[in-house]
Amino acid sequence: MSILVVTGTDTGVGTTVVTAAVAALARGREAPVAVVKPAQTGVTATDPGDLDEIIRLSGVTTTFECARFPGPLSPAAAARACGLPPVSMTAVAERVGALAETHRLVLVEGAGGLLVRYDEDGATIAGLARALGAPVLVVAGSGPGTLNHAALTLEALAGRGLELAGVVLGSWPARPGPAERSEVTGLETLAARPLAGALPEGAGALGRTAFAEVARCGLGPLLGGEFDPARFRTTLSL
Repeated sequence: MSILVVTGTDTGVGTTVVTAAVAALARGREAPVAVVKPAQTGVTATDPGDLDEIIRLSGVTTTFECARFPGPLSPAAAARACGLPPVSMTAVAERVGALAETHRLVLVEGAGGLLVRYDEDGATIAGLARALGAPVLVVAGSGPGTLNHAALTLEALAGRGLELAGVVLGSWPARPGPAERSEVTGLETLAARPLAGALPEGAGALGRTAFAEVARCGLGPLLGGEFDPARFRTTLSL
């Protein structure tokens, strides 16, 4: 795959860390990789954003932030609140397409969920994925509401004819309870396939070398790692 869109079932589920993990594995294979963030919200012009975190964790430095808005809102609402024009998803698609011609992998990290609005006309990361013909990697959280959010996200993907690249748990607790353990079966049932990975909570606080190892163990072969969903399931009964 030359373009991969990464979205979450909700905010705060680990989308940036998962994007960094995929980027780290691609960089480890010496594959030219670029990361695009169509819109960064909730930070000022001088604050570090998600791409800074991806650079720190993965070492990938070819990154592009297409728009930034200070309000911690959806991209459309944040642009409106500060009186700035919204991000142009047409321009984003052109940038990503151009990068795909010279890079083995282009990662596109969305803001919020699949159907969060980027402009007043209703542009979404789902629409961008469709325009690019790119598969979508869904990052799920753990805890109450996860299965419902995942079901809605996967239904929206299927309804728009988008290809699912897989579902990854973005922050798997060190000591999962019964709810988190049963969630794994639920997610695999909803996706009609095994998990594509599970990154441990706190992975984003690691240094680059340790993070690369976590990425290798926590992501499946299609994403460049060695995660084995069958082996992971055997730990759920411990």
